Amino acid sequence: MNMKIDIAGVTWNNPVTTASGTFASGREYSEFVNLDRLGAVTTKGVANVPWPGNPTPRIAEVYGGMLNAVGLQNPGVEVFCKRDLPFLRQYNTKIIVNVCGRTVSDYCEVVERLSDEDVDMLEINISCPNVKEGGIAFGQEPKAVEEITHEVKKHAGQPMIMKLSPNVTDISAMAKAAEYGGADALSMINTITGMKIDINRRTFALANKTGGMSGPAVKPVAVRMVYQAAHAVRIPIIGMGGIASAEDALEFLLAGASAVSVGTANFYNPYVTKEVIEGIENYMTKNNIDNIHDIIGAVE
Repeated sequence: MNMKIDIAGVTWNNPVTTASGTFASGREYSEFVNLDRLGAVTTKGVANVPWPGNPTPRIAEVYGGMLNAVGLQNPGVEVFCKRDLPFLRQYNTKIIVNVCGRTVSDYCEVVERLSDEDVDMLEINISCPNVKEGGIAFGQEPKAVEEITHEVKKHAGQPMIMKLSPNVTDISAMAKAAEYGGADALSMINTITGMKIDINRRTFALANKTGGMSGPAVKPVAVRMVYQAAHAVRIPIIGMGGIASAEDALEFLLAGASAVSVGTANFYNPYVTKEVIEGIENYMTKNNIDNIHDIIGAVE
């Protein structure tokens, strides 16, 4: 059985990775899951300087998922390179570093710093608010998506995955803009903007008022967007959004994703990535499928 996939010239042992922000460096999950079993580990967002994140409360449970307004809290790229990279390099898995920033130069600074490090791929989080454009996310306007992709690509030493926001009118236009800008792959979807109000306290459940919704409830939206993007671009797609089982992951693969990323489910089931990988293998055995590529994009 062949579970290997190729994303922009990087070969993964299987098509399963972790969603940024839910696995950090993988250290806390390594006692539950053998990281060697993962196709790749995608780290929490890394910025050019430490980010404190948003004020609390910044997590709220909602029906079918959760809202988070953590605000990309991270210790900065220097601490990441000294502390987290050596830990991850112990394992036979690919390392994808998620990069965040408030300006284009922030992103460029991080990818330049990582260009000489032992990192396999970069995932550029363009759902960050663009401070120079009044706070609108980089990923909410096609021209901005193309421009930031083009500019950051000049400084990147590794293949570059653009992480697309679902909070847009036409996801196909965003996918094409990233491809035009030089993206090597796409990952999608990021969280959907939501809100929860505490009726007893008569205030917002999150200090930030709004947060990113993730979890099972967003999966149908994510599968639809992956399908649309897969038919709009020629570069590989890493699908994510509400994956909690092998069945969920297979939907994304059949819709056209070359790989999948498991996020929120890690919080309540630390074994979930292992279960997804084994479940895909069992599905292939049961259906006499020898090659994972026979599944990818099989539903037209």
